[in-house]
Amino acid sequence: MKYVILVSHGNFAEGLLDSLKMLTGNHDDVIAIGLKDGITADQFAIDFTEIITKIPKESEIIVLADIIGGSPLSTAMNVLAQSGLIDKTTVLGGMNLPLALTTILMKDVLDTDALITNVTSEATGAIKQFVLETNDEDGDI
Repeated sequence: MKYVILVSHGNFAEGLLDSLKMLTGNHDDVIAIGLKDGITADQFAIDFTEIITKIPKESEIIVLADIIGGSPLSTAMNVLAQSGLIDKTTVLGGMNLPLALTTILMKDVLDTDALITNVTSEATGAIKQFVLETNDEDGDI
């Protein structure tokens, strides 16, 4: 089984998980954790360790993070390495709704390489400018 862990600064991961639940329902294999203001990296590591102890050792882990190199992801990666899970972990940064949604929907259908290709394409393809066009001289949209 593949587990998805959403990692972020603040409440972004939890908010994204709420949105994902609206679109796909509840998933026991999708977990969110954010490094909140006022929480130390050490406490975040303890909280993250608590989360991963619930994941069966034979599972693959997909970490989606808001920023590559940020404290939440760096701390999470250290915990995964110390727990011996780093070799079973795939990490993607730049987390957004299309990335997370595609990951959840396709993680059990595609192998890891195909999943990475697919979700990064979906996520980057969703980033575009929305241009409002008016239909007449009155400025109606």
